[in-house]
Amino acid sequence: MAARRSGCDTVLKVRTGLLLIAALLSANPAVAAEKWVGAWVGSVHGPYPAGNAVAQPDLEFAFPQKEANEQTLRLIVKPDVWGQSARLRLSNVFGSQPVRFDGVFIGLHERGGEIVAGTNRAVRFGGKAGVTIRPREMAYSDAVELKYGDARQLAGRKLAVSFHVAGASGPMTWHAKAMQTSYVSAPGSGAHGGEEASSAFPFSTTSWYFLDAVDMTMPAGTNVIAAFGDSITDGTNSTINGDDRWPDFLSERVHREFGTKYAVVNTGIGGNQIVGPAVYDKAKPNGGGPSALERLDRDVLSIPGLKYVVWLEGINDLGSSGATAETVIEGLKKGVARMHERGIQVIGATITSSLHSTATHGTAEVDARRKAVNEFIRNGGVFDGVADFDKATLDAATGALKREFQPSSSVGGPGDRLHPNRAGYQAMAGSIDLALFRE
Repeated sequence: MAARRSGCDTVLKVRTGLLLIAALLSANPAVAAEKWVGAWVGSVHGPYPAGNAVAQPDLEFAFPQKEANEQTLRLIVKPDVWGQSARLRLSNVFGSQPVRFDGVFIGLHERGGEIVAGTNRAVRFGGKAGVTIRPREMAYSDAVELKYGDARQLAGRKLAVSFHVAGASGPMTWHAKAMQTSYVSAPGSGAHGGEEASSAFPFSTTSWYFLDAVDMTMPAGTNVIAAFGDSITDGTNSTINGDDRWPDFLSERVHREFGTKYAVVNTGIGGNQIVGPAVYDKAKPNGGGPSALERLDRDVLSIPGLKYVVWLEGINDLGSSGATAETVIEGLKKGVARMHERGIQVIGATITSSLHSTATHGTAEVDARRKAVNEFIRNGGVFDGVADFDKATLDAATGALKREFQPSSSVGGPGDRLHPNRAGYQAMAGSIDLALFRE
């Protein structure tokens, strides 16, 4: 009888424990109903310096050997939503040797290279203070408790992600067109990520290096809208540090309408194409990185919480590569099919005019092929909805971008007639029917 009573006691204890856990979860539903959600993305596309940076300072003194070497990078990023915990993804996808990262910290950005006092948090990887990432690989950090306060008060604030590169990195995996100023310590200066002041960071850059994503813990009902595309999504001609790319303006509208039900992230890459290059060779890198179809899994489908994609792309295929409209359309079909297989809804964005812009993109022949692709996007029956960016930005009298959308918000001057400016991006985001995201 004693043995039987012991077994019964064990069963009762297990059942009691399970009931207690259930009661605790019921009392605190946030504990039971949270998930990781993509809050910021900086799609890496190749080894530095291959890429299309904007307003980049001369980095001869920051990276004299075109690599990081015993120095600390402090990257400034803007999460679209804020949770109580975060995690980072570091990437060495385009490196040629293992890279050691340590002294990794995440803090609330104050100004310049400074961090708000008391907010800098150490980041660990598998419980350790550093991580070595081999070429072609990425690594997620452990969860970091932020506890910065009310998420509503944090809306619009930025994070400073700091990390020390131990030794020489070799080729740096990067995102060229950040449109955001970040900071770099001097080569050989060592680890400074734990410091709140900016005195250890004399150099600035308008690019991001190694950091690929920031996720936040959010309520289980939170989903992600990803903007997918080329430089017009990446933000060429928008304001440096102004956060006025079209995905930024879309984010403002989405949060006004839905609160934090959605996070909007930007997976654009300047120079990117849908189908080209056929094979990406990091030894002979293309500035626009791997094709959209090649990078789709890593850059888009890997985003936790992904529900919608707004896809604007094709002008570089038509202009830089001379692709036919049929080739671009076939690429769009393949990409949409792969996203549909994962249950993702895809909004097709019509390609804005590049007429009278550059020698490669500005011809009447390219414009005719662009119009054929747009006809497919609008009426091909493949997409789950349409964002008519072409209609929102077109000057019907000239066939080009509206004149008020041409002057550069990035560096001043008349612009290139290819990339819309702040006003143009605002018009593009304003043309999206938010009913597409209602569930």
